[in-house]
Amino acid sequence: MAESHKQEEYFDVLTETGEKTGISKPRGDVHRDGDYHRAVHVWIFAESTQELLLQRRADCKDSWPGLWDISSAGHISAGDSSLISAQRELHEELGIKLPEDAFEMIFIFLQECVINDGKFINNEFNDVYLVTTRDPIPLEAFTLQQEEVSAVKYISYEEYRNVLAKDHPDYVPYDINGQYGQLFEIIKRRYYENTVGRTLTLQKQLHRYAPFSLNPELTGLTDADKEALVLLIKAAKIMDEIFYLQVWYSNPVLRDWLKNNADATQLDKLKWAYYLINKSPWSCLDENEAFLTTADSALKLLPQATKPVAGWRGIEYRATFPMEKPPGANFYPPDMDKTEFELWKNSLEVEHQQEATGFFTIIRRRNDFSLNSSLSSKTADGTNHLESAFDLQCIPYSQVYRPLLTEAADLLHQAGDMVSSPSLKKLLHTKADAFLSNDYYDSDIAWMELDSKLDITIGPYETYEDALFGYKATFEAFIGVRDDKATAQLKVFGDNLQFLEENLPMDAAFKSKEIKAAPIRVIQLIYNAGVSAM
Repeated sequence: MAESHKQEEYFDVLTETGEKTGISKPRGDVHRDGDYHRAVHVWIFAESTQELLLQRRADCKDSWPGLWDISSAGHISAGDSSLISAQRELHEELGIKLPEDAFEMIFIFLQECVINDGKFINNEFNDVYLVTTRDPIPLEAFTLQQEEVSAVKYISYEEYRNVLAKDHPDYVPYDINGQYGQLFEIIKRRYYENTVGRTLTLQKQLHRYAPFSLNPELTGLTDADKEALVLLIKAAKIMDEIFYLQVWYSNPVLRDWLKNNADATQLDKLKWAYYLINKSPWSCLDENEAFLTTADSALKLLPQATKPVAGWRGIEYRATFPMEKPPGANFYPPDMDKTEFELWKNSLEVEHQQEATGFFTIIRRRNDFSLNSSLSSKTADGTNHLESAFDLQCIPYSQVYRPLLTEAADLLHQAGDMVSSPSLKKLLHTKADAFLSNDYYDSDIAWMELDSKLDITIGPYETYEDALFGYKATFEAFIGVRDDKATAQLKVFGDNLQFLEENLPMDAAFKSKEIKAAPIRVIQLIYNAGVSAM
């Protein structure tokens, strides 16, 4: 393409605190005006040798030519996500194709500088990613982008820290006493932590929970109800599978890894036990502080992530998860902030705004794509660059979790055909239909009208995991047998709510005139799924 017709890359313009403004501008204008924008830094770390991969910048680069620098780095184009950019840059510069679960965002580094006699102003929020491999990638496996990278090498992370501390002239400078020092501290904490101390900490965390055996009375159930109960528990286990996915996308892989390795050491046994309580690597009773790190996570093998090397199986990497629990769980893109969501939502028709904030949809980026299908650079022209700021979309639960919900719906229909209670039969069939239609109104009414010895709550209800907005519901299940005696005792409160309201110690102007109590049922719990410890 002729230079005069070459498309210029656009960047999303950010506020000084790093939130999207809804405006995008050409790259040259952003650096001329000093607009805040975003970029990615990707570090590759080899566990077995404790080494970081460095690249030597090409001699033709306009900044730091010929110096050793980050494994891979690049700007985030307008409309692209941080993760997409990290994947793309790694592939373009080094010829490595890695899936999203190989990238752990460890911190954000704000770089503010002015160079080239004030003509180039760089106010850049850098999302710093860590890719953890079991062993170093053979140097001959890389495919270098010659205009960007002239060579690569591995270096001990401690040695690299030392050369930065000495301002070695062969290396791009970073202030290790500032934000960037976190890189070295994170690695050190993960791989040099006292095993005995960590074991004692997990034991203390576990001892805060008291084991309790559930012994519900099943004599009130018919034989058909008991047969249906087996199917309902199977359906509840599927709710667990969906819940694990809703918490974080690599959460199921972590779970399976911890389970398979639980017998390796006493520490591994404790990790698995505490994970079962929390259903994630974050401790509920400790304000969601991580009790695991990516170094504890699953090893996955990618034989074709790079060009082949004789005698080498391929990249073995750790499936990552963030150190801080994402407030949006897996309901929203990891790099989406509230401002971006609100700008996008307000651009929609009212009907679609309701879908965006609805209980039963997730939010994804339109520009999310597979590295196997396309890794071309993102550009935008002057006619559509504003639209690229709104690349979010709603996807209904019935589509996102279709295979699992189809299986669960089939089990509920089978159970609904068996149970003796007409109201439970209606609930199970309408809930099964809701799983596949994403319309839960009829099943919610059926749940309110439920009058059955076998008591079932199943589906998406609580919104606690969505700490960003509280919009999105997680799947759960509570299966129990109604305790008729305790239910009757509690009914007295439901029957007298209006009387209790009238006698509250408050001004009459604030009291409700008509209170209708929802039915209150006490159950003996048989099985629950989808809810972690609170």
